Order: sequence, then structure tokens, then C-alpha cells
Amino acid sequence: METTVKKHIGRNISRIREMKGMKQETLAEILGISQQKMSVIENTEELDDAKLNEIAKALEVPANAIKEYSDERMINYVNNFYDNSSSQGNSFNQGIYATFNPLDKLVEAYDENKKLYERLLQAEKDKTTYLEQLLKK
Repeated sequence: METTVKKHIGRNISRIREMKGMKQETLAEILGISQQKMSVIENTEELDDAKLNEIAKALEVPANAIKEYSDERMINYVNNFYDNSSSQGNSFNQGIYATFNPLDKLVEAYDENKKLYERLLQAEKDKTTYLEQLLKK
């Protein structure tokens, strides 16, 4: 079941932007406009072709994809784009891979918790010793 939304170009831009995980402020900055102006554009039903092409370029999608937006087509486009780009060695997904060993971080956190517990235990022992000294006086 393919849902095509042709009527509202601004809403289509918003959906594509959100699908790409981009904030409105980010797209506005790329386009060199204010966030408020980007909001107005996303609430506009029709856009001239020049502005549409500029936004499509910023979103890295064809202008036609915005005009004839559908959830299914966009998901396929994004998936194919990322699949192809990763096979060419210049993947945009490189930033999500950890540059550290998560187990090392877990061990570090465990060691830190152990040190904090030992300090807490020592503080309680010191407090107990101090209270015992007060009671003896």
C-alpha cells in the first residue's frame, strides 16, 4: 500500500528531513536561511522550482522525490543510497562504529564504582570510629 502525498510540498520536505535525522535548524543553516523561514517553507503547500531544487540538493534527494513523495519510495531511496555508498568505501555510517572497546569501558566503570564504594565504606568506618570516641569521653 503506497501512500503518495503530492498536495503539500512543505510537509514532504519536513518528512524527508525527519527521515534523514536532520533538524529544521540544520537544514535552514545549510540553505543560509533562518529556522523561522524554514518553518514557513515547511508549512507552504507549493514552492517554485528553483527553491525546491535548492532544498532537494541540501537534502541530497532528487526534486522529484519531494514532489512525488511517498513513505515507501523514500525508505527505498534512503536504503539504496546507504547500501551503495557503503559498498564504494565512502559510507556515511562510519561515524556510528565505536572507536573504543565497549568491554573496556564497562570494566572501567566497574573499577570506578568499586573505588567509590571503597571510599564510602572507609568514610563510614571513620564516622563509626569518631562516634565511638565521642561516646567514650
